[in-house]
Amino acid sequence: MKNLENKVAIITGAASGIGKAIALLYAAEGAKLVLSDINTEHGEAVVGEIKSKGGEAIFLQTDTSLPVANEKLVENAIKQFGGLHIAVNNAGIGGPLSQVAEYPLEGWDKVISTNLSGVFYGMHYQVPAIINSGGGSIVNMASILGKVATKGSPAYVAAKHGVIGLTEAAALEYADKGVRINSIGPGYIRTPLLDMLDESALNAVKALHPMGRLGTAEEVAELALWLNSDKASFVTGSYYNIDGGYLAQ
Repeated sequence: MKNLENKVAIITGAASGIGKAIALLYAAEGAKLVLSDINTEHGEAVVGEIKSKGGEAIFLQTDTSLPVANEKLVENAIKQFGGLHIAVNNAGIGGPLSQVAEYPLEGWDKVISTNLSGVFYGMHYQVPAIINSGGGSIVNMASILGKVATKGSPAYVAAKHGVIGLTEAAALEYADKGVRINSIGPGYIRTPLLDMLDESALNAVKALHPMGRLGTAEEVAELALWLNSDKASFVTGSYYNIDGGYLAQ
């Protein structure tokens, strides 16, 4: 039996990178998927790839920084597939690069609303639906920068620290109601977010990791799969870094 057989899952930020890798893996493991992203073209392409392999998925163009958008995702999961068991709150943005005193205020608001409030809005609507479906699991995408900091990204660092705290609080609240909630902290992963870096900058980022390389989206997806499966049945309120040794330094 597949790890996610007969499970219904919402995955945000699923059009590329880590979200896409998670969507493809979860579909292969038997989940019925509600995928969202702001990029409709790439999101529909992921659905097409899943369906071409016999999987079940729908796509909704979604801005997860809006409460109503998260509510709509849950409503569609129930309407299309009869319930909700799993969620991966993965949608996020990098935001401007600047120090606190020069950081654009609108940039701060956008990063916090997408990377932190979006996770809260997601769980706000996901948790009741998961409880009504008999229980399940949520994975929130944090970062190594949810545990440590770096210069020039104060909003991103603050949001990802917040995701870890929010995850722990929610996990305690619903531990006795059949909902497990955990967070993942990837190191620097080879995704479109790093496409802006030239070869020299990319090599410098690789050197930050003791393993001497970037992670892959597929490696992160495997960790998310374990956390969302029954194999992690006694795991909740935890943070798992997947970072090639970055945080051990």
